[in-house]
Order: sequence, then C-alpha cells, then structure tokens
Amino acid sequence: MTAFDPWDPAFLADPYPAYAELRAHGRVQYYEPTNQWLVPHHADVSALLRDRRLGRTYQHRFTHEDFGRTAPPAEHEPFHTLNDHGMLDLEPPDHTRIRRLVSKAFTPRTVEQLRPYVTKLAGELVDRLVAEGGGDLLTDVAEPLPVAVIAEMLGIPESDRAPLRPWSADICGMYELNPPGDVAERAVRASVEFSEYLRELIAERRKNPGDDLISGLIAAHDEGDRLTEQEMISTCVLLLNAGHEATVNATVNGWYALFRNPEQLAALRTDHSLVPRAVEELMRYDTPLQLFERWVLDEIEVDGTTIPRGAEIALLFGSANHDPATFPNPERLDLTRADNPHISFSAGIHYCIGAPLARIELAASMTALLEKAPTLTLAAEPQRKPNFVIRGLEGLRVHTA
Repeated sequence: MTAFDPWDPAFLADPYPAYAELRAHGRVQYYEPTNQWLVPHHADVSALLRDRRLGRTYQHRFTHEDFGRTAPPAEHEPFHTLNDHGMLDLEPPDHTRIRRLVSKAFTPRTVEQLRPYVTKLAGELVDRLVAEGGGDLLTDVAEPLPVAVIAEMLGIPESDRAPLRPWSADICGMYELNPPGDVAERAVRASVEFSEYLRELIAERRKNPGDDLISGLIAAHDEGDRLTEQEMISTCVLLLNAGHEATVNATVNGWYALFRNPEQLAALRTDHSLVPRAVEELMRYDTPLQLFERWVLDEIEVDGTTIPRGAEIALLFGSANHDPATFPNPERLDLTRADNPHISFSAGIHYCIGAPLARIELAASMTALLEKAPTLTLAAEPQRKPNFVIRGLEGLRVHTA
C-alpha cells in the first residue's frame, strides 16, 4: 500500500503526495483499516457521485443484516436518528421530497438577496480584526460569518447562537474514519442537545411564525408537503453544519495557502477581480472535505475490479482535485486558473445546495480582508486539526498592520 494513512500526522499535514501515489497505483484500491475501496481519480470520483448504483444510505432498500453490516451501537442512536433523517444521508424519494422544500430557500434570487447582509457582516468582522491589529482569522472572521448567515436564515435568535458551532463541531467528529469512543460520546450529547433546542424553537415558530426557513418548512408541511418533525430537525442541523463547516475551513485553508504562495497573494492584492477565480482555486488546492462515502447498492466494476454489493467506497475529493489528468500542474496554486471543474461541492443529486451562498460568503470575507487589511500577514504557523475527512486548522493567527 502507498503512504495513504489518515491517522499519520505527516499525512494529515500534507496528504497530496500520498494521493499522487494512490493515483499511480490504479483507479481503485482496497484499504483494509477502514474496509473501504479508495477511488482517487477525478473522472471516476465524478462519475461515481452520479451513479445511482451507489447510495448515501442502504436502509431504504436493505436491513443491516441483508447488507452484511452491523447495526450501530444502541448508545449512538441519538446521533444516527439525527443524521439519518437529513437529506444528505437520504436517497429518493425522501431525499427528493426534502430537497425540493429546502431548495426554495436557496434559489439564485433568494441567495442574491442575502449578498448585502453577507457583505456588511464580513466588513464589520474585518473592521474589528483591524481595530485589534490582528487576531485569529478562524474565530474572528471565518467562523462568525457563515454561522450568523445560516442562523439568520433559520431564524435562530442571536442570543441562542453561542452553542451552534460547538454542537456542530462535536457532531461532525463522527464523520471521521473510525471515530474513537470519546468522539462518539460528544457527538451523541450534541445531537441530543441540538435536537431538544430545535424542537422547542419549532414549537415556538408554530405559534409565532416568522420570515425564516423554519417557519417556511412548517407552512409547507401544513399545506401538504409532508415533513416529519424529525426531518425538520435533521434538516436544520444539516443546513447549519454543512452551511458553515466547509466555508470556515475553506477560508482558513485558503488564506494559509495564500501566505505560503506570496506571489499569488501579491497578484490577488493587485487585482481584486481575481477573487471569484481565487475562491474556486483555493477550494481545489486544499479541499475542505477530503472524502465522501458511498455504499454499493448494486455491484459495480471499476477498471476491471468488481466491487460487490455491501461494500463502501471512499471517494477522495482531495485527490480528485489534484489529478493531473484534469488539472494541469495541480500542485501549483494558480489564481488565474480558468478551467476548474473541482468537486469540492460534490456532484449528482447530493450536490451542495448551499454552494452559491458559500461562494458569496467566501468572496465577501476575502474582499473585505483585501480592502481593509491590505498588509495582512501570518503571525504564527498554525496547527492542523487532527482530522482527515474535514480538513482544517486549529486557528490562523494574523497581523493586520
């Protein structure tokens, strides 16, 4: 096997050389430590994301026993109840029904209406950072912006927002490979607390509807588009987690990449019109979500290798985004890269519904930092989070003057 080792600190610091080895070894390889088939090439990852013989779940067709899998431990039930009723882990027809309802809040027109709010908030956060002469880009700008935006969309009062990010971080710990017991305990506790909070908020919105997404989902339910309370809770948690986790990590991964590529940062500072392309390239260059999993519902074949029903496939987004067959000079950060079909937002029916909003948020914070902190510099080398699937930093200390 290659240098692929998702628990090795050296791999976590820079997984991209190991991905190159994986791609050189073939189109699919079995990885025993996680009992998964690794798929590292862009063309295969892109195609399999759209292949309906694969699924995010198998429980719409099979029991755990039928599928040759063991049911999760009973003590993890609150996490799985929450997770398994969100549209990211559902397949049609349930996925189709829920996504149709939620997509009304993410139409191009609706998202575009959020731009002034996002731009204003990004400017205020950067102003505070500049007033302090610097700080932690993660906690001062990257986190509060998308959390506030999605909380505003959901109608979560400002006074209730403090636990949202910790709850999200604890729940997302379960998406790592083979999470240890303490991670599972925190995820279960956060699932219970977050669910209880949302159950109370939904009850309040039933009595006093507002102009927010939760009220909209309640109204749609009352009009006949059925959404169970658990589906509503799971949808809200998914929107919060997915609505900021990738954006936060894309922001700090991106700025760290810019600091390590000063000629590209200089070009961006000279020409702010590069911001839209920079957002795409930085998401490709250091991908915030490195892996997405699929269950094999019906036997498939990849490059002559048969992958049986019941197997799990690990689609390596980070590797796909560095595939030289798709991206010339993939290890080079190039903010002028015009043809950039990265798959950081996934593809197929599970393509990220919030991608347009994420792009607005990333561009807004980048533009505010370029305009208001034109001499932004790295104050200290950051620590990588000890995670593989969700790739990010513990913090990013910066000076603004």
